[in-house]
Amino acid sequence: MHAELYTDGVDEITIGGSIVRVDLFSLSPTERDANNAPKKAFRQRLIFSVESFANSVEVMQNALQGLIDAGAVRRNPSKAPGGQTQTTSAEHDPPGSPRSPNVSSNFR
Repeated sequence: MHAELYTDGVDEITIGGSIVRVDLFSLSPTERDANNAPKKAFRQRLIFSVESFANSVEVMQNALQGLIDAGAVRRNPSKAPGGQTQTTSAEHDPPGSPRSPNVSSNFR
């Protein structure tokens, strides 16, 4: 059996030369910020070559498209800096949604 890791999302991506570092986080079950929201807690770092990172992004884009096609995620236009419209990968929960406000923004 292989070890598995749960993550609430990607906190930071750092590129240095031909290496890409992706820091994963989880929401802390005990620590809160000033707004009483769970703080991000570093969990693990993924280290890729630039080529393997690019291949991974392509795999994730295909997975995202599958989620969109299945209706699990909806794309919506948003305003980019400068007033241009861009497409985002997910839309925020509609008003009155039963979801917890502590759910990661990666899953809204």
